Amino acid sequence: MAENGDPVLRLIGLNKSFGAVHVLRDVDFAVRLGEVMALVGDNGAGKSTLIKCIAGIHPIDSGRIEFDGRPVSIDGPRAASALGIEVVYQDLALADNLDIVQNMFLGRERRKGIVLDEASMEEAARRTLARLSVRTVRSVRQRVASLSGGQRQTVAIAKAALWESKLVILDEPTAALGVAQTRQVLDLVRRLADTGHAVVLISHNMNDVFEVADRVTALYLGRVAADVARADVTRGQVVELITAGRSGDLGLAPRTAAESI
Repeated sequence: MAENGDPVLRLIGLNKSFGAVHVLRDVDFAVRLGEVMALVGDNGAGKSTLIKCIAGIHPIDSGRIEFDGRPVSIDGPRAASALGIEVVYQDLALADNLDIVQNMFLGRERRKGIVLDEASMEEAARRTLARLSVRTVRSVRQRVASLSGGQRQTVAIAKAALWESKLVILDEPTAALGVAQTRQVLDLVRRLADTGHAVVLISHNMNDVFEVADRVTALYLGRVAADVARADVTRGQVVELITAGRSGDLGLAPRTAAESI
């Protein structure tokens, strides 16, 4: 069983193609409990495909996936959820006409006999929000339609944390948010890791990456250009890894980078 600092997810030599297009090439990727791993790359680098392979939406062509130290086959989103993998996509998948509790338990409602166990679900929602130190929502019975963008993102992240998840993947969580709401969400991302989750943060925003990430994995045209501690690189180096696959002595070998184009 993985503990804080141990890799909870490890991808080894992952490959994925769609027809003649080789989208992911021999990808090695790991994320540890208690860590925020920023996954960065230009459009078309393979970030979305990689996440969908982890989430069980796309089957891998070759390579190995290990979770909690053992090889696993993730043949669908239910299998991913059963392992403890939750993904918060950009569209958040929240129902505006339902309240926070109903959204957090949507599709996984608790029951007492034939009726919903509203008291148990409300208490679990309150407890999860409290554990993540969320103070930006007035009531767990607020309808999602009445929430701001930052509050909606908070609810989506708390929903992912509710299910005793070990790995939470966040796809551009601060996109289209204002400064104050971005601050709230980044604080929540950090608390998510500090409460023992492994977090993958997909972002184009270098300010966000350098504020909350512990490590950075840069993808360049389907290959991992670098997996480095955030403290060991500059923003300029990360941008070069994203755009050219290489920065000084860091990144893909010149020939490999050229072959990826």
